[in-house]
Amino acid sequence: MKTPVFTGSAVAIVTPFRDGKVDFNKLGKLVDTQIEQGTQAIVVCGTTGEASTLNDGEHLGTVGYVVKRAAGRVPVIAGTGSNDTEHALYLSQEACHLGADALLVVTPYYNKTTQHGLVKHYYYIADRVDKPIILYHIPARCVMGYTLDTYKELAKHERIVGVKEASGDFKMIAQIRAHLGDDMLVWSGNDNETLPIMALGGLGVISVATNIIPAEMQAICKLWLDGKVKESEERFLKAIPLLDALGYEVNPIPVKAAMNLLGMDVGVCRMPLCDMLPKNLEMLKTVMKDYGLAV
Repeated sequence: MKTPVFTGSAVAIVTPFRDGKVDFNKLGKLVDTQIEQGTQAIVVCGTTGEASTLNDGEHLGTVGYVVKRAAGRVPVIAGTGSNDTEHALYLSQEACHLGADALLVVTPYYNKTTQHGLVKHYYYIADRVDKPIILYHIPARCVMGYTLDTYKELAKHERIVGVKEASGDFKMIAQIRAHLGDDMLVWSGNDNETLPIMALGGLGVISVATNIIPAEMQAICKLWLDGKVKESEERFLKAIPLLDALGYEVNPIPVKAAMNLLGMDVGVCRMPLCDMLPKNLEMLKTVMKDYGLAV
């Protein structure tokens, strides 16, 4: 049985930029707000944090800053994945040295590999770090996924504790739960799949929407975990149009636009990500207003 890094809602926190550089002052305020609003963990330098356009100095500087700012109030999970195993190991070891509580390691992308190669990749990293690893399964971005047999092999490693499931493959998620139980913990990687995955035994969500509705996403998860299923379901279904709207364009374009509409001033995404198309931005505004957010 693996020990959960967190239960409930974790924020996949954005990386704010100002004048082309990481805005650490703003990032610190975002971290404080998330913790004050009940968010159970901070995931830094993931997809939503635009890790793919951070150089190593920025990446590790951001991880170190968030660890210090969180100051042990909630776990900090550092995104350290790469399609280069040695680079992923470097980022993972450095994040551990900086005090991250756990690592989020995405499936190797672009060059892909075999299922055997996936196991070797993750074991190579897990054998050389001293913090828990959460797998990040997102075939839409990585163009490959895990088989059940691969999950079974990965679950044997004591430091591979679970998976952020963003595949939308509920058959696979059910198989993970049925065959591996608490040897491979599951968190939703898509906000609009949070309760369906929790219904299969998931422990919560690594959330994009938590950047703008932190208290509500945590409430939805906690109500479910406390057995208050109907109330959790009602609040989740009310949020669905907003959760869907954050997918109008590729993440994190919409969530950064939403944060800026709410006065959070997190700056723009780094290229090749760009501003939202005007028609999509107007639709996002409408959904936010309908949900009750003060745009």
